[in-house]
Amino acid sequence: MATALANPLDPGVLGAATTISSRSIDRFARAHDASHYLLIPDAVLEPQDAAGVADAFSAVRAAGRTLTFRSGGTSLSGQGVSGDILVDTRSRFRGIRIEDDGRLVRVEPGATVRQVNTRLARYRRKLGPDPASEIACTVGGVIANNSSGMACGVVENSYRTVDSLVLVLPSGTILDTGAPDARAQLEREEPAIATGLLALRDRLLSSPESVAFVLQQFSMKNTMGYGINALVDFDDPVKILEHLVIGSEGTLAFVAEARMRTVEVRPQIATGLLVFATLADAMAALPGLTGQGLATIELMDAASLRVAQGLSDVPASIAEVAVEGHAALLVEVHASSEDELATASEAALEHFRTLPLASPPALTTDAAQRASLWQVRKGLYTAVAGARPSGTTALLEDIVVPVDRLLDTCERLIELFDEHDYEDSVIFGHAKDGNVHFLLNERFDDEASIARYRRFTADLVDLVLGHGGSLKAEHGTGRIMAPFVRRQYGDFLTDIMWDLKRLIDPSGILNPGVVLSEDAESYLKDLKRVPTVEAEVDRCVECGYCEPTCPSKDITLTPRQRIVLRRDMAWAEEQGDKALLNELRADYDYEGVQTCAVDGMCGVACPVDINTGDLVRRLRAEEASKVEDGLWDAAAKGWGAVTRIGGMALTVADALPAPLVTGVTKVGRGVLGADTVPLYDAGLPRGGSRAPRADAPADAQAVFFGACIGTMFGPEGDGHGSRDSLRALLDRAGIPVVVPDDAGGLCCGTPWKSKGHLSGYDRMTRRVLESLWTASREGEIPVVCDAASCTEGLHVMLSKSLAEYPEYAALRIEDATTYVAREVLPRLSVGEKLPSIAVHPTCSTTALGATGALTAIAGAVADDVYVPDGWGCCAFAGDRGMLHPELTESATAVEAGEVRAADDERGGFDAFVSANRTCEIGMTRATGRPYRHVIEVLEELTRP
Repeated sequence: MATALANPLDPGVLGAATTISSRSIDRFARAHDASHYLLIPDAVLEPQDAAGVADAFSAVRAAGRTLTFRSGGTSLSGQGVSGDILVDTRSRFRGIRIEDDGRLVRVEPGATVRQVNTRLARYRRKLGPDPASEIACTVGGVIANNSSGMACGVVENSYRTVDSLVLVLPSGTILDTGAPDARAQLEREEPAIATGLLALRDRLLSSPESVAFVLQQFSMKNTMGYGINALVDFDDPVKILEHLVIGSEGTLAFVAEARMRTVEVRPQIATGLLVFATLADAMAALPGLTGQGLATIELMDAASLRVAQGLSDVPASIAEVAVEGHAALLVEVHASSEDELATASEAALEHFRTLPLASPPALTTDAAQRASLWQVRKGLYTAVAGARPSGTTALLEDIVVPVDRLLDTCERLIELFDEHDYEDSVIFGHAKDGNVHFLLNERFDDEASIARYRRFTADLVDLVLGHGGSLKAEHGTGRIMAPFVRRQYGDFLTDIMWDLKRLIDPSGILNPGVVLSEDAESYLKDLKRVPTVEAEVDRCVECGYCEPTCPSKDITLTPRQRIVLRRDMAWAEEQGDKALLNELRADYDYEGVQTCAVDGMCGVACPVDINTGDLVRRLRAEEASKVEDGLWDAAAKGWGAVTRIGGMALTVADALPAPLVTGVTKVGRGVLGADTVPLYDAGLPRGGSRAPRADAPADAQAVFFGACIGTMFGPEGDGHGSRDSLRALLDRAGIPVVVPDDAGGLCCGTPWKSKGHLSGYDRMTRRVLESLWTASREGEIPVVCDAASCTEGLHVMLSKSLAEYPEYAALRIEDATTYVAREVLPRLSVGEKLPSIAVHPTCSTTALGATGALTAIAGAVADDVYVPDGWGCCAFAGDRGMLHPELTESATAVEAGEVRAADDERGGFDAFVSANRTCEIGMTRATGRPYRHVIEVLEELTRP
């Protein structure tokens, strides 16, 4: 390990538009992906555009270096790591342009599959590739790996649905393969490539036996080696090049933009789980099930079913089975209409009844039941990887064989697990494609484990190739299988692949050691070490699912990076590298701790249920001084007075010239620190109103918990605020409520918890829960809170207290949006609706499952409800947006741009709404538009 390095490239060659960093925190944070390999780059580049990538190629070649492209980092085979120059293509390349009513889409490589599909949803279209990692994997990665998924097979993958690509070749040539003169340009600027590709095509076609083998291999899902089926499928060198780049894992060219044909979304879906007594019975049923045209047929072996029985909400069809050699197939019927679905479902059920099933077959269209069934399939990774021993790495591998050989392959694979002592390994995957995944846990910090892994790999290679399969189906060749390409394809075809690489990348600057390797042991080198660090995050598999939702992703670190840097610091300390350790620690405080919004969105996305905010809160607690902790403990005792003083201060500040107040707070920040003194600006509102007085009518139907942020922050403009508006709505609907004693002194505890002041948090917890327990008549009536973040805070407070106070489990805490949508809206009459309204969902409404209620209320008050595709957490996070306004500015940039554009397009929205006062402040600051609580608008439109 080494500390910050000198710039290895000539900035003059790179160009001013490309940023380069050799800081250790940047190099180490971006080094990790979901694979079991780890290389630390010497520098990280962030080009702005295709021309910047071309400049990077020149600079790297001139310096005698190599480079590797890094996008979403979900890659499982080691193709996205580098010990030289790493090029981050996620940060800048995020453009999405819809064409031809959604039938075509132009996408830059940094956009995730989910982001593209969200934009396409209004056209009832989606991308063909459907990887399970769609939340985080980027289109650049999907094309580079020719990723597929549960339904697309070999018909709708990238190879089949790419219409054209904008390529940057290693020479610096930028080629749009969809341009009318693309072939002429290639022949003019890259004559060696144009003629060389046709010569390689002729060479392959000269061997009918080799052609037949290639066609057989690529009739299956196959991402092993280069996609040399392109040499058979096309005779235009541009199309050959275009399709060779697909699946080439960044070793041939950079894809600056992809124009892709989309596929129809069939929205009507029925899902079922077929349980068989034996794996043989399940495999025997495959041909008939495939003939039914089922969209998905997902296999789970006996070990998978045993794991599934330990999951929450496991379906009775699995829970009741005494699993021995059982297997299950998760199946789905997709249709364009309800009538079509009914017909297809009945035909499928009729066929299911002819199968030797261990339980009666059924198909369901109920969303909750479908989600429960998919939780069985998707929860396997969570259960096995999340429970792995600390210090081990979870390996999710994939293979493919002809479907008629899948049974023998799976049975032998299970035997290999036993022979090599891999416990708790499971097999699952896409049975109709002959493609299965298996998950095993391994250590790479001792020779015995590495030797076992070597023996297992040798047996696996023999097994798969002996059955005419491919060692890689979806996850890419990467580093893990590069040494075995020659074994799978033989010398003739492998030599063609090597000649392709040398033809297109003659200097060998792109991603060496990936796809092709003549080092038989290279798959055992650069293995990732996973030191034990903290209980909160040790189960992290470094997949990066958390990153797209993270508010700080574009300014400092993501949750994955916060975790891996803790591992790197532990490793540096273990190795005695004090210089590196000190450098990482110095930068980590701001980037890792202070600019984390602790919003919990990472936990929602994480497949192993990690909320990195828990780690950050603990680190803040460890860093908090006794004096500061004591002050916050004192604040908990007199919170009502604190909030009133804070509100009065904002009211006074609102009456003074904003530059004067801002200047004073800047001085304070300079003396006491930016993490202590908030920065005032003119975007902050005046102070709020006093909390409601205690009231306890005997016929109360709910407890009214007015959030203290209503005292701190006043409403937007001349509004009444969510607290007063909610109370007015409840009165108007004839719903009497209890207001707890000392309502103004109660708080959800988030200010203490997020800052790590645990003694104050414990004090507030006891006060709040005791008060709510009494006010709710010991859980008889629900507690309703008017601010979503505070509702979530109360949920967390309650859940953390149940071990000590189990009786509080009867407490029901509900956000105002869900309560109003269900109980209040039916009792009210909305006057004239607004023409249009813009909605900002929040991280808290997402965590609470209340976003649907938020949009339902918006739909009750406006004809047109607009939710930005790029919405996300605003990162205001209590006072975090005032301590670090740069965090909120970065987090809201995409959404704010969408809102402003939509506002201009419509000639102005009639209202901008959310469900939490601080989020409203953050969005008002970001967009320049006045955000209010949706309940305020509802109250105004239902006045008599």
